[in-house]
Formats: sequence, C-alpha cells, structure tokens
Amino acid sequence: MSKDKVAKASKLNPGSPSDPAPLGPYYLLGLIARGGMAEVYRARPRDPNAVREPGAPELLAIKVMRPELAREARFVDMFHREGQLAMLLQNRGIVRTMGVGRIEGRHYIAMEYIGGRDLTQVLRRCQKSNLRIPVPHAVYIAARIVEGLDFAHRLVGPDGRQLNIVNRDVSPSNVRLAYSGDVKLLDFGIAQALMKFTSEIGVLKGKFSYMSPEQIRGMPVDARTDVFSTGIILHEMLTTEKLFRGDTEFALMEKVRKAEVDPPSRFNRRVTPELDSIVLRALARDVNDRYQTATELHAHLTQLLDTYRFDPRELREFMRKEFRREFLKEEEERQQSLVAMPLAPRSLGEIEEEPTTAVSRRRPSGNSGEAPAAIPTTIPHRAPQHPEPVGLGSGSGPMPAHTPRAPIGTEPPAMDPVDDDDPGGFWSRLWKRKR
Repeated sequence: MSKDKVAKASKLNPGSPSDPAPLGPYYLLGLIARGGMAEVYRARPRDPNAVREPGAPELLAIKVMRPELAREARFVDMFHREGQLAMLLQNRGIVRTMGVGRIEGRHYIAMEYIGGRDLTQVLRRCQKSNLRIPVPHAVYIAARIVEGLDFAHRLVGPDGRQLNIVNRDVSPSNVRLAYSGDVKLLDFGIAQALMKFTSEIGVLKGKFSYMSPEQIRGMPVDARTDVFSTGIILHEMLTTEKLFRGDTEFALMEKVRKAEVDPPSRFNRRVTPELDSIVLRALARDVNDRYQTATELHAHLTQLLDTYRFDPRELREFMRKEFRREFLKEEEERQQSLVAMPLAPRSLGEIEEEPTTAVSRRRPSGNSGEAPAAIPTTIPHRAPQHPEPVGLGSGSGPMPAHTPRAPIGTEPPAMDPVDDDDPGGFWSRLWKRKR
C-alpha cells in the first residue's frame, strides 16, 4: 500500500456538529485545530444514558496524538504523563482534563470544551480598533490567572509531597476567556515536557517575550517565574502594548534579561498608582524583589478589585457584546452538537477515493441501440463544519495617540486552526508545534 493510502487510512473522520463521527465512546463533532503534535476535535459522549459527574461538561475537546509521533515511546510517555498531571489540576481557573487513554490505537486526552476566545485574540482586536480592555476587567482576568497558578504551585501529590509545579508558559495564548465570563488557564507542564525532550530553538521561538529574566538565562525557576509572566500579561492588557520586543531574538532576550519596565500609567491614564505598584512589583528583575508567591499577588489584585466593585458578569457581557456574531454561531453549533446523530451511511456509488461531479454513462449492451442513461456516481460532498472566522473584541474607549505599537500575542501558534482567518485560535495552543 502506498504512503498516501496509508496516511488516508489512518486519518480520522472529524465529523461535524450536524454529522457526528464515532470514535470509541465519543462522537467527534468537527476538527478544531491541527498541528505537528496532535489534532483537537470537538466531541461529546456517545452514550446519552451514561451517568455524568456533577458539573461535567456537555461538550469535550478530544486531543489526539498524531500516529507518526505515537511510534516514539518518549512522546507517548510525555503525552500520558502530562495528561495525568493535568487531571490533578481540578480548579475553576484551569481547563479541566476529564480523561487520558487510548482509543482504537490512538492516544488521546479528553478536556472540557469552552466556547470563547483566547486573550491574544482580544488584545489583537483592541489594537486593531484602537481600544482597550477596561481596567477592572484586566485586573479581574489577572486575578483569575494567578488563582489557577496558585492552586498548581501549592498542589501536593498522593504521597503528600509538594509537586512543585511551575507552568513556565503563561502567555495570552494560554488564557481562555469564555462567553460565560469564565477565565481558564491551559498547558500546565506541557512546555516543560517539550523542553525536556527537545532542544530546538523553534520550540521556544516567539515565547521569549513572556519569559522571566531567570528563565531566559537558563537558571532554575520556581513559582516566581509564573508571577513575572502574569505581570507581563497584566501590563499588556492595561497598555495594549507589547512589553518586551526586539528586532532580533537576541535583542528581545536582552530586553527580558534587563527587565526595564515603564509603569502602565504612562500609556493608560486610567491606571492608578496602586495598580502601577502591583504591576511593577510583579515585574521586578530580581526574584527577591518580586511577589514571592501567587497567593500574595492574588491578594493584592482582589483587594484592588474590590474598590472597583466589579461584578464578574461584566466580563460575560463584554465577551458576548464584542463577539456577538461568534457567540451566536457558537450557541447554534452547541445546540446542534448536543442532539445530532450520524447520518445514514453513504451508498456504494459514493464510496470513491476521489469524488467527482461528473456523471458516468452506462454503455448499451451489445447492439441493442439503447440510448445511454446518465447515472450519477456521487452526491455532493458534505464539507465538515468549522467555526466562523474569528472576530476580536474591543475595550473601554479610544486610546490616546502615541508611538506605533508592536503586535501583542505574536508567539507562534502551537497548531494551525482549521479556519485560515483565525491565526490565534484557543485550541491551537494545546500543543507546541516544531518550526
């Protein structure tokens, strides 16, 4: 069998919201993203009578390792080990992992599916529209990020020992803002695992701008590295400016090493001195001058948030307003995905390697002189349904004019979203693609 036929035989049927495709105990409801490490599908359990845990999501995201990588034991080991670690991280600020295993010879991780947009997309739209995320919203998002980080940092294993988990990859692309107003973190431990197994500069390329000075230097890191990265995100939400930038990777790394940071109030007059102080302390170059724990940073952010009298429902209203078209499309597909069943199997005439729109002619037998009859060889191909192209939200009003800005969230996507107009899709951050 040729390589092309082997690849075709091993390819999953991705299904769609209106035509689910079975995969073990799940129905696949469309390909969300693809990359060098894995493909991610929207899914739901096949058994409608299965007992669901309280709070279990109706829809899932099934991450399936590429078959060619499954031939290497180190990648399989990494995949399952990190999936098992993610299952321990049961916190409202972290995307929930439901299961890890193997189906029909394919290694997979099942997670909750969250309709929404990642922070990179929101920031990009703010730049495009010359608007900002409202200050209270930014403080709330940062507080939820450090809440999830703090849980992971303090997590102990079954034997009671501290696991010393450090995310190492806190960036806007790994922060999910749900249409429900939720804020979720992704990718705990995955970046660490990739760096353990690979040394290619391409794995890290583009991530330098969200690293800490000690991380750039290759020094040992702890929870304070994640605090620094959270400070970068908060600074960028408040200013809509790329904090660390350079014409070359070396220049960028030097900027991060020096960690010379202007207070966000220089770019946004709505930032108070108290918020300036919080941001600058989180971004202190010396780890001893920084917040020593995510707990400490979270306490200061929530204390400040109380002065704004912020209601979390405001973030939900913000997301649904600024992404109205995408939200309505998401809701339509969600409702469809929950009830749709697989369509009837295709007829024999449809099963062809290369569908064609032409018709074949039946040749008359012998010399009967019958006119040839046109017989269709296929019906129109049903293309998988995918999310609409991403549109990004706005902030709280026009920004004062200043120097040109560098694009925010320019780290390379881990996976290519199915939609070509969505270069920063949420699920595309679930695996880091080799460049």
